[in-house]
Parts: sequence; structure tokens; C-alpha cells
Amino acid sequence: MQVVSADDAVKLIRSGDTLLIGGSGGGHAVPEALLAALGKRFAAEGAPRAITAVHPVGLGDGVDRGAGHLAQEGLLKRVVSGTFVNSPKISDMALANKVEGYTLPQGALSQLMREMAAGRPGLMTKTGLHTFVDPRLQGGRQSECAPEGMVELIDFRGEEYLFFKPFHVDVCFLRGTTADEDGNVTMEQEAVFLEMLSEAQATKRCGGLVVVQVKRLAKRGTLPPKTVKIPGILVDLVVVEPKQWQTYQVEYSPSYAGELKMPLSDIPVLPLDARKIIARRAAMELFPGAICNLGSGISTGIANVAAEEGALDEVCLTNEQGLIGGAPASGNDAGAARNYAAIVDQPYQFDFYDGGGLDLAFLSFAEVDREGNVNVSRFGDRIVGPGGFINISQNAKSVIFSGTFTAGKSDISWPDGTTRIARDGQHAKLVETVMQVTYSGRYGAARGQRTLYVTERAVFRLSEQGVELIEIAPGIDVERDVVGRMGFRPLVSPQLKTMDARLFRAEPIGLAAHLAKRPRRAPPAHLRGSAHAVAAE
Repeated sequence: MQVVSADDAVKLIRSGDTLLIGGSGGGHAVPEALLAALGKRFAAEGAPRAITAVHPVGLGDGVDRGAGHLAQEGLLKRVVSGTFVNSPKISDMALANKVEGYTLPQGALSQLMREMAAGRPGLMTKTGLHTFVDPRLQGGRQSECAPEGMVELIDFRGEEYLFFKPFHVDVCFLRGTTADEDGNVTMEQEAVFLEMLSEAQATKRCGGLVVVQVKRLAKRGTLPPKTVKIPGILVDLVVVEPKQWQTYQVEYSPSYAGELKMPLSDIPVLPLDARKIIARRAAMELFPGAICNLGSGISTGIANVAAEEGALDEVCLTNEQGLIGGAPASGNDAGAARNYAAIVDQPYQFDFYDGGGLDLAFLSFAEVDREGNVNVSRFGDRIVGPGGFINISQNAKSVIFSGTFTAGKSDISWPDGTTRIARDGQHAKLVETVMQVTYSGRYGAARGQRTLYVTERAVFRLSEQGVELIEIAPGIDVERDVVGRMGFRPLVSPQLKTMDARLFRAEPIGLAAHLAKRPRRAPPAHLRGSAHAVAAE
């Protein structure tokens, strides 16, 4: 193992190489110094050129950090990621056909790293069937110049699967906290673990170069062996960046690192607005012991609501980056969590999700159509990508999609708990046909999922006949404020209800008391009626 500067490390990347990059979202374990050095080298030398960048999770601050450093014409030939939402300049290049852009399910890419590490032929999974990732639709392609063939549809024992092909990796950029003189790397201050080990193993199997950015060095033999996440036998070069922040927003949070648990009162209370109302209504679907995922965006507000209501310990909230329990973070720090009970590598979290381990999935939506299809991956002139959305939505027992009823500037208030719409958003989000299918309503219904769509003024469910309106907010007129502002006419339930009035008031809604009245999560079948089940109740 050698210690080198970031500038020296990036000189080893050649034109045409495939670069595998670890990290997540807004700076979580992102090797920022290495990405910045690579961008600086290309700006100065015009090399390396035509590289393929692969990173399972989107990387960036929404402006120009992370993968944004690579958004220079000529540097990239191809980008394969779970999402471009963190790096809008990459999205712009894909839209302009200046790179071959693919967004594939984050979980599939994460698990593919393990398959590559083991030398297996690729990843076979049902994740992505009947979505835009399915080659019968778009095969995950987000730019016209991107060739087909990244994903194959195959038949195995009479059932359909998708097959995700492996990559040959030339160079890998990873990040940890501490490296010793033998290259062993720990991640004690990182907010996530991700698939750092699998990525290093996959790269070494290809004969590639593994470069790890860390905050500090330690003497040989002083790191506790159980804390080593990337063994030194897999590490070629170490780059020390003493000013390394935990995320782009936070220099260091002991709670993100799992060092301590913070008081629930320190978790921000959301202001009463449309987003909080939606999060509150979605939170009413919780039940004691429920194992849940909170997707990025509006659904992360459920953790804030549960903390405010003193109900956080009644359920298990998770995120796809591997955090289990506690309160998943929101905003630019989404992907981290506070007060979590455990952290696992990302591929194993997706194994659990794909296996149906989630009772409830809370996810956002950009568009919903009459078939109950949901789009979060591409709309207007934006390429977002699915992130972990497809794995999560496709395999959870129940899925609750949340979003404002319209997009654009609006002026909505709730005097005395009654909805008043002074100005509505100019863009409909419930449309005749979604621009891109990220969730297939028909496929979900065929697999027996319970599916809800929650907005600040109406709640819908997916029935056998299509999307059905089942609740409206106090003060809302069904035709004027809901149906008349949709791109299709939904079914209207004969038992149409009014949404709980408490959702629209400033004071707490009594979520803990609500949960106490709901049945607990059922124990496994072989324990039902046993002493274990009685104790759990």
C-alpha cells in the first residue's frame, strides 16, 4: 500500500477506463477529493477521455460536487448510476446526448457488485420487471445515444427475470475514515457502509486499482480488527484528506456515526404545510412493530412526525443505505440516520427488501396515472433515475406513495383545519399516462400489494378497477378541487371519507395513541400461539 496525493492517484486513470465509485447522495462516504482531482486534471490536460463511470448511488450536492466534477464534455463516455438527481449537470449531458446515460435500480447495482466480486456472470432478479428498466420498455436508457443491451430479459424455469450484466473495472475510488500502514480501512466516522468491500473485491478480481480516500492514518496493528471494513490486501493506494467532512452538509455528527443517540427533541419539528400534512397522513398507516422504508423526499418527514409524536420507538424505520431503526435523515442528508439500532452493508439491506421484508414502504411520486403507475425517474427536462425506489416499491407488502397533488407554486392554507386553495400548482401530477414507468400498478396488483397514494387534499387506493378516491380533506370539493384537476377521472368510493381533521392543525395529532389502538406486527407463523407470541403481545 502506498500513500499518495489525490492528484497523483488520478494520473493513473487512462482514457477508456471504467471507474467504479463508492459513496451515497449528499457526500456520505463520497471520495470527494479524488473526484475533484480527476475533474481538475481533465480541465487542465484534456485527459483521460471517454471513461465509463459506475456508481450504484447518485453522488453530489445538487450543484457541482460529487459526480458533478466529471460533467465535462469528453471526459465521460458513459454513466451508469441509480440516480442523477444529485448531479444535475450529468442529467443535462445525458439529455443532450453528450454521454450514454443509464439509471438502473440502486439495489440491483449494489448486489451486482457482489456478483462481480465472486466472478459470477451477472445478477438475475425480478426487480425492474414491467418498469422502464425492462428492455421491453427502455432497458434503463436515459439518453438516445445509449445502446441497448445493459439489461436482458430472460426466462428461467418458466418465469421472467431481468439479467444485469457485469462491468470490467479498471479503477475504483472508495472512502473510509482511517487507514493503517498496511492499508486496512475502518469507517467509524462514516454515516453509511454501502458496498465498499464488494466494490474493492470486484475491482481486484478484474486486476484493477483500488484507491481509498481517508481522513487519517494509524500505526500498523492498532486498528481493532472487527472495525476493518476494507482489508489492506484489497487496497493499492491511500489518499489522506484531513478536512474530509462526514456529508456535504455536516462536518461530523456523532449520531450519524452511531457514536451516540440524540434526544428526540433535537430532531427538527416540521412546520405545518402540505408536506407535513402528507407525512402525517402517511404515518397513520404505521402500526406497532412495523418494519418500514422511508424513501427520499417527502416521505422522510414521517421520521420527524414520529419523533415529534413520541412514536419513533414503536416502529422500525429503515433506509436502503443500510440503516435500521431510529430516524432516517431528510433533505440533503437523506441516506444517513439518527439513533439507529444497526447498520449493515447496502447489498444485504436490499436482500432483505427484495425478499419481502418490508411491511410498509413510504415513497414519493412525481406522477401517477389511471393504471396506478408511478413515475419518479424522469419528468419534464429532468432525469432523476429510480435510486432504490424499484426494489422497495416492487417488494414491500404495502406501499404508500406520497406527493403534493399538483406541482409548481401554490398557496394553500388550513384556517381552523379547513383547506383553502388560493392558488394551485400549474402542473398536474395525476395524469393520463406517466412519462416513465418506475412502478407498475398492474404488476403490483397482480402480486397482491396494497397500494395507496397520499396527497394534502385527497387519498387514493389502487383497486382492481383502477385508481379510486377514498378520502378528501375538510373543505375540499370533489369535482372542483380534485377530479377537475386530474388528467383522468378516478373511481370515487361509495364510502368516501373525510381525512382526519387533526392532520390539518398545528398541535400534535396523537400518533402514539393511534398506534396503541392498532394490531401489532404479526409474529412468524410457527410462533403464533406460542409463549413467544404471547410475550410479544
